[in-house]
This record gives sequence, structure tokens and C-alpha cells, in this order.
Amino acid sequence: MSQGLEVPAFILAALTATGGIFAFARTRSKPSIIAGVSVGLLYGLGGYRIQNKEPFGVELGLLASVLLAGSSIPRAIRLRKPVPIALSVIASYGLLTFGNAFRATM
Repeated sequence: MSQGLEVPAFILAALTATGGIFAFARTRSKPSIIAGVSVGLLYGLGGYRIQNKEPFGVELGLLASVLLAGSSIPRAIRLRKPVPIALSVIASYGLLTFGNAFRATM
């Protein structure tokens, strides 16, 4: 059921990790680089596990999405700024994609 999910996982990994690196380069925000790279690693590891048909790949993608949504959606609602809104959209896509795949395995 999770076949084909490695590509979205790798794309989300690249987007979140690159975003964290750019945010750090622009503002020197250590939380930005730590969060961005950490969430990117979770997406990447999930994609790797899905690609190799190993267990818990979808769950790692879903975990990364939950973490990203939990931090970005409240900020997007409160601040109404482009970066938190973009992160919320990415997180929502991940929640739908990996959430549906997880639900299909139950």
C-alpha cells in the first residue's frame, strides 16, 4: 500500500531541511536549522524505509508531519506570515498523504 510514497517523503525531506538551512543562514536561528533538518531527516528516513520495503516508513513520515503541523499551524494562525503558512501547507499534505497510507494498513 505504501508503494510510491518514497518520492513525496524525499521531496518533503528536501523542502524542510533546505528551509531550515536557509532560515539559519538568514537569521542565525538555531531552532530553525535544528527543527528543519530534524524533520527533514525523519521524512528522509521514512522515504528510505518505504523504498526498501522496511517497516515503519509510513509511520516516520506521519510522525514528521505531526511534528511539523504541531509547530507550524498554531504559528500560521497567530502570525499570518508566509513561512508558517507554507510550513502548514507542507505539514497538511504530509498528514493527508501518510495518514491515509497509515489508515489503509489498519
